[in-house]
This record gives sequence, C-alpha cells and structure tokens, in this order.
Amino acid sequence: MSDIQTHGVGSRGNRWHTEEGNMFVSFSLPLSSLVDDLKIESASLYYSYILKETLQLFGSKVWLKWPNDFYVGELKIGGMITTVVGQDIVCGFGLNIKRAPIGFGRLDIDIERLLLLKRYFENLEKKVLWKQVFSNYKLEFHHNKDFYTHVKGEKINLGDALLQSDGSLEINGERIYSLR
Repeated sequence: MSDIQTHGVGSRGNRWHTEEGNMFVSFSLPLSSLVDDLKIESASLYYSYILKETLQLFGSKVWLKWPNDFYVGELKIGGMITTVVGQDIVCGFGLNIKRAPIGFGRLDIDIERLLLLKRYFENLEKKVLWKQVFSNYKLEFHHNKDFYTHVKGEKINLGDALLQSDGSLEINGERIYSLR
C-alpha cells in the first residue's frame, strides 16, 4: 500500500500520477483461490464490486462503472486493474481519498486506510460466489447508462449496453469482455 503513486498503470496504457495522501494498493492471489463460479474475464468486476460494497458499509455512495471504475455521483474517484501473472492474479486499485486531480472526485467519506483494507480482505475471504455479486451488480447497472467505455480504441456509449451473466456486455450485437 502506498499514499502516492508515480508510475501507476491504467487501462489502455494510461499512466497514473497522483497526489500524496490517496490510497494505492496491490495484492496477489493464487488463481486456485478464485471462487468456483468466477471466470477470469470477470475478475476485475468481481474484485471491484466487493471493494465498492465494502466502502458502502462505511456509508459511501460510491458506485461501480463497468467494469472497474469507482464513481461518486458523476466523478471518477478511482479504479481497479487485474492482471494474470503466471498462476496468480494481481489486483491493483487506487482511490482518491484525500485529494482529486482536476476533473475527478474524491471519496465521499473519511476512512482510515488500514481499516478499509482489513474489511475488504475479510469480505474477500467470505468467497461470495460470482452469481451473487453479479445479481447485486445487475440491479445497479443502470448507473452506467450516461457513461462510456473504451473498446478497441473507440469510445462506446453504455446506454444501450446489455449486461450479460458472465459480466460481459453486449453492444450492437458484439460481446465485450473486461480485459482489465
């Protein structure tokens, strides 16, 4: 865990350069520890959703934009990226908990970082099935309708996206998976 990040990696090759005081975490788990019904393509959504739920337990109004961005209202406050490395999945996330760059937001609650991590890892240890996480996320997916995602270099409106049970989206007849 760090409170500053100078060479963070985001989606589409973006780099994160941040201000001191925010929260940046990376952790690794063996692929064999994934919940039984979780496909690797949905891992980013799964781990992001559990973090979102953990933040909400502390009173945050955070929501999850498909597949891995944390928002409060209309402002992005953070994100998560997952990568398979050998026989492990590496998850990294960043949250603006103290300061936000221009055009971004910050978390809407004050929280002690170690307490948040403790609760997050406790929630991960519960090994909630993908089916349950997906069922809950599906109820909240409507938050995405006024936002976009990037697919193959194109900005795609999520207003017409259909969420599929494996966490992918169907847009204009094409299936799109989170590869983050």
